[in-house]
Amino acid sequence: MKHVLLRKTFTVAVTLAVALTGLVMGIPPGQITPGGKAPFDKPTFEDIQSPEFMTAGGKQKRFKGKEWLEIEIKLNLPGGGGSRAKGKVIEKLTVKWYVAVKNPDKTGTTLLLTKEVEHINIATDEDIYCSVYLSPVSIKRLTGFDRAGKNAVEAVGYEVLINGEKVGAGTSKFQVGWWDKLSDKIARSETVPLLTKNETPFQAMWWDRYAEVKPVQAAK
Repeated sequence: MKHVLLRKTFTVAVTLAVALTGLVMGIPPGQITPGGKAPFDKPTFEDIQSPEFMTAGGKQKRFKGKEWLEIEIKLNLPGGGGSRAKGKVIEKLTVKWYVAVKNPDKTGTTLLLTKEVEHINIATDEDIYCSVYLSPVSIKRLTGFDRAGKNAVEAVGYEVLINGEKVGAGTSKFQVGWWDKLSDKIARSETVPLLTKNETPFQAMWWDRYAEVKPVQAAK
């Protein structure tokens, strides 16, 4: 029985790998897309504990911290002014995220989670990070557990646009562009949302490390 389960698990893993590999566009991981100007790093992802804040007064509420999944990329964009930047700051930068996760409702298939995050006032000629997150509730929905969300991730890809012009892309595995070719094994889904840093309890943490997220305008 144990050998049967192992063989089934291996078969599912191979099926997913073949499905995702078949979606490639022939561009090596991390290489720029047409029109790009600089190479981009592979995205990284890790499980991080919910932060705990202490108040100066009042009752301190006890809770058991759960884990979030943090996905981030490091950028170092050249300055020099021109149409892309004024001085040493880029006014607008957009990151389009593509995260393939195991489908908890259908074995052997993958869900594609997407998120478009707009950043403003990005410093050039220095390392700056962009990120998205999966909440503990989303992780539990995908895995059945409150922890180890990274185990549900099959691949992470992204595209970077500066002032509306695509300048590059990267992926954690497979090849850049796999998210553009869907099949019956991988489909877009909005049931599990990716969140910006501003939509998490990490909003005020590590401020100078991350590119500023454009505030969402309140509805009038």
